[in-house]
Amino acid sequence: MAGIKVFGNAASPSTRRVLLALHEKNLDFELVNVELKDGEHKKEPFLSRNPFGKVPAFEDGDLKLFESRAITQYIAHRYKSQGTNLLPADSKNIAHYATMSIGMEVEAHQFDPAASKLAWEQLFKHIYGLTTDQAVVAEEEAKLAKVLDVYEARLKEFKYLAGETFTLTELHHIPVIQYLLGTPTKKLFTERPRVNEWVAEITKRPASQKILQ
Repeated sequence: MAGIKVFGNAASPSTRRVLLALHEKNLDFELVNVELKDGEHKKEPFLSRNPFGKVPAFEDGDLKLFESRAITQYIAHRYKSQGTNLLPADSKNIAHYATMSIGMEVEAHQFDPAASKLAWEQLFKHIYGLTTDQAVVAEEEAKLAKVLDVYEARLKEFKYLAGETFTLTELHHIPVIQYLLGTPTKKLFTERPRVNEWVAEITKRPASQKILQ
């Protein structure tokens, strides 16, 4: 049986989300580069792996998956006993699992839309020779600030968003946060004390550092 393969781009936040989970689990894998600038993700053979033309795609032996957050959940469950536990300490406790699920949903639908647009405007546009739209930056920063206000309140009660242990909720945030720390948007994190501590904690993890290499 073949090993784990990730079909994506090392600079892509979604690909990094999967690589993070693999590093946290200390799993061996092969990263098969998909060149986004050349539009390889919109052509075969990649479309046979993800018909929606977005990285990453994933293989573990005969199993084929796409959608980064689904892949990380598979990794967390399939390799639960290896490396870092990415699920609640008592993953059989439905309430604890539901709390983590809320965190993942909030990340995907409240945090990431604004955060990803900010990364696109301030970083990725430059790669493609485009100009940052400061009006969009201001609009998305206002949206992200509201989310981070909720996080600040939550982090006054718990060490992490889903409770007292690091889980997939945190992991899903890391790639885009790493990018935003290199932009003026960093201020939205640093001006909120609990959020600032949380960001420092999750981005200094060994696995978080590995995806920057």
